[in-house]
Amino acid sequence: MKQKLCIITGGNSGIGKAAAVQIAQQGHKVIIACRSQARGEAALADIRQQANSNDVELMLLDISRQSSIHAFAQAFLARYDALDVLIHNAADFDIRRKQIVFTDEDVEQVWATNHVGPVLLTDLLLNALKRSEQGRIITISSKGLMTYPFLKVNLVDPEFRQQKFSVQKAYYQSKLAQVMYTYWLAKVLGGTAVTANSIRVTNVRIDVDERYPHLPALLRKMYALKSRYAITPEEMAQTYIYLALSPEVAQTSGKYYDDPTHIVDSSAYTHDWTNIEQLMQVTRGFIKQPVLG
Repeated sequence: MKQKLCIITGGNSGIGKAAAVQIAQQGHKVIIACRSQARGEAALADIRQQANSNDVELMLLDISRQSSIHAFAQAFLARYDALDVLIHNAADFDIRRKQIVFTDEDVEQVWATNHVGPVLLTDLLLNALKRSEQGRIITISSKGLMTYPFLKVNLVDPEFRQQKFSVQKAYYQSKLAQVMYTYWLAKVLGGTAVTANSIRVTNVRIDVDERYPHLPALLRKMYALKSRYAITPEEMAQTYIYLALSPEVAQTSGKYYDDPTHIVDSSAYTHDWTNIEQLMQVTRGFIKQPVLG
């Protein structure tokens, strides 16, 4: 079995960390990309121990900041020629947030982290993915979109500058955009060996103390109740592993997965090519260098 090289953004916790362990356990090399040196180093030691592998490394990346994305890509490409798997796992969804927050590059935090950042990172690493025998791009969406069946990306104001901010709406809008981006990638990369697929993540158990240490008591109880019906990060990571490594999906692109055995569909809005092209045109406006296509 040829060793694959995989990047997992947000690989220091939750599903990303579980996926890193499982990929490394299968003998592949994993780079976990995260913002915090301290949390990253702690996760790195834990992943190496759980996977019984030293083929795991940490690289710092703040996916919300384009300067950090450029620095990460430059550092990666200075060391590696090809990339086999890119998993866009990192996300911003702080349910406590009531007011809009902008990055130091003046982009709304959720939009920057969950959509613009992954688009730029993919663009910068695309040639490395093309140099792989079979590169794979995996984006992450949310089953919570089912509660917003008529949601559309606000192409005029995706950052909530002219409307009341809602972190829930900002999050699900960004995840809808990632699904549409996946369809766009699959079409644009047709004829190459690079595939793009998306995963609809379901209700996954989280460590409330780690993720939301200052959460009010009522919300903590709500999360405790929700966790009773949630799957573990390790269980959810199995879908990541399937799309990242399975030979069964080597030629599969532009699909939306619930789990390894279930391809699901998204709204008609997300499949409309005019809507997809408009989204990508708007996305280009947020990126300081041209994106693919």
